[in-house]
Amino acid sequence: MTQDSQFETLRNMTTVADVIARTLARHGVETILGQSNPTELMLAAERIGIRQILYRTENAGGAMADGFARISGRIGVVAAQNGPAAALLVAPMGEALKASIPMLVLVQEVPSGSRDRNAFQELDHFALFASVSKWTRRIDDPTRVEDTIDQAVTMANSGRPGPVVLLVPRDVLGKPAVPGRFARTADLGAFPLDRPRPDAAAVSRAARLIATARSPLVVAGGGVHGSGAVAELAALQEIAHLPVVTTNMGKGAVDESGPLSLGVAANVTGERGPAHFHLPLIAEADVVLLVGTRTNENGTEGWTLTSPDATYIHIDVDPLEVGRNYEAIRLLGDARAALGDLTAALAATDLTLRVARSEGLRAAIAAGRQRHFEAVTPLLESGETPIAPERLFAELGRLLEPDDIVVADASYSSFWIAGYLLAKRPGQRFVMPRGLAGLGWGLPLALGAKIAAPGRRVIAVVGDGGFAHVWSELETAVRERLPVTVVVLNNSVLGAQRHVENAVFGETTTGVELDPVDHAAIATAVGATGIVVDHPDAIAPALRKALVSGHTTVIDVIVDPDAYPPVRAFDPFTDRLNAPLHRAMPASHA
Repeated sequence: MTQDSQFETLRNMTTVADVIARTLARHGVETILGQSNPTELMLAAERIGIRQILYRTENAGGAMADGFARISGRIGVVAAQNGPAAALLVAPMGEALKASIPMLVLVQEVPSGSRDRNAFQELDHFALFASVSKWTRRIDDPTRVEDTIDQAVTMANSGRPGPVVLLVPRDVLGKPAVPGRFARTADLGAFPLDRPRPDAAAVSRAARLIATARSPLVVAGGGVHGSGAVAELAALQEIAHLPVVTTNMGKGAVDESGPLSLGVAANVTGERGPAHFHLPLIAEADVVLLVGTRTNENGTEGWTLTSPDATYIHIDVDPLEVGRNYEAIRLLGDARAALGDLTAALAATDLTLRVARSEGLRAAIAAGRQRHFEAVTPLLESGETPIAPERLFAELGRLLEPDDIVVADASYSSFWIAGYLLAKRPGQRFVMPRGLAGLGWGLPLALGAKIAAPGRRVIAVVGDGGFAHVWSELETAVRERLPVTVVVLNNSVLGAQRHVENAVFGETTTGVELDPVDHAAIATAVGATGIVVDHPDAIAPALRKALVSGHTTVIDVIVDPDAYPPVRAFDPFTDRLNAPLHRAMPASHA
């Protein structure tokens, strides 16, 4: 047999790699974030039309899979080689685990015969992924390939969604596949895979408490988006006249211009924060309904926003999250199903008190909103240079359409978006990495969102510190034709670190200052469009140009290094947050 005929025989044989690829396609997978490894699997996938999108770093590839899942409602798939490449997936998997985002991670393994022999880049992947994976398995048996993949996708998309790992040894991928006895035809790729309902008696009790409360409050978290429960939340809010405040990840769960919306509270309730003047209403709530939130530190301002004397009701699909920080009436189940049941129960309950108090509630919210507007208007209209970030977001907000997707990097980028962009409709998407809040994920999250929604405009807001982690993915955006608008807050300083250090210690280390970088030039170097904006009057024209261009565009905005978002923890220290920067020079430069 000639070498060519051998290759042809191998190509026509159904291998484990072929079965993996076909099973992924059955689950609706159309894209794998990868870098050619595992090669035999990627070849099989591409032969049946699954698109490989080549990332530049695995860390960014994991974030792309995360962004794709958040917007598409389907599992994101990322692949990597064993060893150091796989290790770079740990951080984005940690984000996905904490943020309840499903992800299938396909990792090449050394050949089974070389295992535990110090083969090239061999690593204990079970130990590596132990803290960031819901479920990790190795495919060793050619007769159980479909079974194992279905289990992986089921685990990722059911209960509280999260990342799972399948390890695929190089030699197993090429083995002949053995069909299973029982056919598998289901598409399990969407989430939530199941919608369990809470106990009916608990729902009835919760409805009575809300109906008779003096001042009830709803706190909506990212689980509202993950469950697709926006319409159900709106129906609950309308029937019971309930004020709704959101966490950072819950932003967009309600229309923030609505008469019962308090905006984002979380950790942006400082003097210029959207919910600052609503803090008394939040603190005085006697019944608090938590929906799809981990009640984490940032989402609750260190567990200080609501009263310890309140009665809590908690809707969540994860039994460990219900009551983790606030003992609560347990409405264990999918957020959409639970909100639907609770709304139905309220419809059968006497809501006279809720109706009677609704007019006064709306008036109080409107008054607080007006006070906030008066407090921030000078910054929204600022003509100063360097540019006030508040002016930048005022200009961006005027150009945003309800279907646009806004993605933030961690740190100040998330805070600015949470505080200064308005959700114009229920369900508008603002994607923020608030699970672990790792720096540098803004651009790749945006690319994942664009893969999921190619017809929608995607705007990424990143700081210059975080953007430096992933400049290389601009080339990915250009090469893969993923046009996004990237707004860089360029202030040549790690702003959050500077302000935290000044608040806590009254001084900073020398590790917060950066040299100036021309991000527009970096964009141009890889074939994207680069625009420098150094005056407020240039913001709107640059944004308009980028948003209609159809090309990846980086807008490098020179912003005030002293500016900081409305972090409540900073309020007592405003006199020292902007103490002069100083960089200790080496003795040879003194």
